[in-house]
Amino acid sequence: MKWRVLLVSVVILLMIGSGAFTYLEIVRNVPKQLNSPPLLAIGEHTKSLKDIIFETQKHVVMISTEDGTQGSGFIYNELGDLITNAHVVAGYSKVKVITADTRELVGEVIGISTETDVAVVRVEELANTGSLPLVRFEKASVGDEVISIGSPLGYQNTVTTGMISGVGRSLQIEPYIYNDLYQISTPISHGNSGGPLVDAHTGQVLGINSAGLENSSIGFSIPIVNVIALIEGWSNEPMVMLPGINLNNASTTIEQAPIDEMSSYLVKHFYEAINLGDYVYAYSLLAGSWQESLSYVKFRDMYKDIRNVTIDDEHITVDKEDANVTIVISYNERINGAYELVKQQITYRVGYHNEQLRLLSSKGKIVAQ
Repeated sequence: MKWRVLLVSVVILLMIGSGAFTYLEIVRNVPKQLNSPPLLAIGEHTKSLKDIIFETQKHVVMISTEDGTQGSGFIYNELGDLITNAHVVAGYSKVKVITADTRELVGEVIGISTETDVAVVRVEELANTGSLPLVRFEKASVGDEVISIGSPLGYQNTVTTGMISGVGRSLQIEPYIYNDLYQISTPISHGNSGGPLVDAHTGQVLGINSAGLENSSIGFSIPIVNVIALIEGWSNEPMVMLPGINLNNASTTIEQAPIDEMSSYLVKHFYEAINLGDYVYAYSLLAGSWQESLSYVKFRDMYKDIRNVTIDDEHITVDKEDANVTIVISYNERINGAYELVKQQITYRVGYHNEQLRLLSSKGKIVAQ
């Protein structure tokens, strides 16, 4: 009888000890879990189409050579390396590069194929300035929604949206052989070659826009997964000798683009950043002399209550080396807790500061409606 009582007592003590241990574990760990983000709230942030387009455009460049060939390219790593088409830079070791924020730089061709229409251009000034994410292992499928982005200066179809309309396409445009291409429902025209084909939902680069059918909305793009090994090989070990290079093409001279066109683009690019709330990037488009008199905090406060800026009218005059861009804009501004429509006329003085085209100053006035 005594042994039964003893056994029950031992069991009770074990239960009490186990309960106490469990209680201590709950006290120690539950608060940590409560302070952590809820599991249901953790997930992939979905960007809007406008966000994806603008974030992509910041890393897309226009490329041109001395013979007038023009195309596009995009930054893909932290070395400042650009992916583009071989036919855009063929025959040249140095090319002109214009970035989305209007810097005019010289790029060096470090890799190019004579069979596959792919090349890599290195621009040292673009190192560690950000790059586009690539889809390295999976291919797109028919029906996937995509964006084609070309020259950031808008001379041709800067942005077009569409879908993958076919896969595994092949064609030949001397001297290049194109195999296993994406067929896309976005046109590829002069100036868009070498630009990225981007997933419309993730912003990742699926391919390199390379060719299009004349007078057609059909384009073709080289899947990144097919050429990434070739591209990274050139980045790791740049080619010592480039095919088709002669001494006359060993260097390039940068000629500044027309300042009126560049100034118009810069002002529009500035307001694209404002509309997306990218105030840091918009602030970087101001000249250093303007930034000295206007802190970033004050700049942000000027625009944080403004939404949906549209440019209704534009007039440009060139004064020696600078340009005056006068625009009429409409926007919604939060006033006393409610948004009101406002019209304003602003004149921006645009010119080169430290060899970079920047917004130098502005003056504006409210326009009666």
